[in-house]
Amino acid sequence: MSNVEIRSFKKEDMPLLGNFYRTMTSQEPTVFWWVGDEGNWKDVICAFKDGKMIAKGQIQVISVIPSGRSNDSKHSIYINLKALPNTDTAILNQIYERLYNIALLLKETLPNEYETLLCVGNFQNEVENNLFFTKEKGFNHLNTLYSMKRDLEREINETTTIRDYQLFHWNMESPNEEQEYLKVEAEIWPEAALGLNRLREYKSNEFWTSINVRENGTIVGNAMAWKELEGDNEIGIIEDVFVRENWRKQGIAKHILTKSMLYLKEKGLTVAKLQVETTNEKALNLYKSVGFEVETEELRFFTILK
Repeated sequence: MSNVEIRSFKKEDMPLLGNFYRTMTSQEPTVFWWVGDEGNWKDVICAFKDGKMIAKGQIQVISVIPSGRSNDSKHSIYINLKALPNTDTAILNQIYERLYNIALLLKETLPNEYETLLCVGNFQNEVENNLFFTKEKGFNHLNTLYSMKRDLEREINETTTIRDYQLFHWNMESPNEEQEYLKVEAEIWPEAALGLNRLREYKSNEFWTSINVRENGTIVGNAMAWKELEGDNEIGIIEDVFVRENWRKQGIAKHILTKSMLYLKEKGLTVAKLQVETTNEKALNLYKSVGFEVETEELRFFTILK
């Protein structure tokens, strides 16, 4: 390891990052995070050897539980650590320890009445990486998700307009509007609330929109959509699809999904993707009914930050 350098990512590393990404994703699907804006780079820890990037790790707060929720709720911080095949485990351990210490600092910024999970998500085929976290680091299984894909060039059958409800694109321009959304979102997913920072991260994506359904001013359902880069390809993302309990089984979710797909298609995108837990049969059937197909399976693991 004497000729291995481990340090934070720098601007001049961008070509090496591109080569690393292409190598990591050339053979099999890989959950690979991009480095994001320059403000993130101090917490992107990389390993270099012989002029090549051989490993990269980074970390991010994903779910923040607001005060006043169930004591069983937990914040979540996610880690993404990738390395070229046959990389020395000692290198992975060094990067992991630095990321773990960053996670501890992030934990201190979250409401302290809840525990915080440190999580990782990998595709099922990423066997070595999964074993590193489960066998080497003692992570436990959290859940399993399908990544689903929809060809937007195929016909999209527009659903019937929902009577007595108002559907519109909601920009959530003010802090009060953001809090209005987050309050309802936390009602839908009380154990994994989105949080303000994550919401604003979503809003920063190109073409971001929130497709909102209301009845007399009350939020009934919602979905978000935006554009992301997946390697060299532009894809549409659909996220946070929900209908509140008292308004379900009226075709609202299907209507929102259809509107989301049409919106992304109007923006020139040819593919839409979303994620769903493998055990959520109702959501799976809904997504399949509008043309989504399972593409990959992602395993998620966790440990409790101490």
